[in-house]
Amino acid sequence: MKSEMSLRIENLLNSANLRRTGPRAAILSVLLQADKPLTQGQIAANLAAVIPNKVTIYRTLASFCRAGLVHKAFMHKRAWHFELADKCTESQCHPHFTCKSCGVVRCLVGLSVSIVEGLKKGFVIHRQQVRLEGLCPSCGGKKSM
Repeated sequence: MKSEMSLRIENLLNSANLRRTGPRAAILSVLLQADKPLTQGQIAANLAAVIPNKVTIYRTLASFCRAGLVHKAFMHKRAWHFELADKCTESQCHPHFTCKSCGVVRCLVGLSVSIVEGLKKGFVIHRQQVRLEGLCPSCGGKKSM
């Protein structure tokens, strides 16, 4: 009998018409277990024993993005952060919060942010992403930096 994680991975790959391979299943497993978006380096660190080749991780993430399984949530310190696209719509990603003190990133699933309106003629929005910065609850009680 397959585990719940294995079934979820299989369903995700089937929905994207992607064949199940070891690297694909391993990367999806890491993303399913993550509670925040991860960089390619963070994913690689979790998979060093399973997928030592970072190019494989890069190519797999790219194929997941093309298939709509994963999206680039945001870029921070010149590194893209990836997450499953199941909590977002085609036009809007859920907001993310980054603590300016400790650096923790949190997904703000369920928080509603209005789609931007009133752009000048000629602009076409394909996707809206919102990243909030400030102090997390743990750092908010500390004195200012």
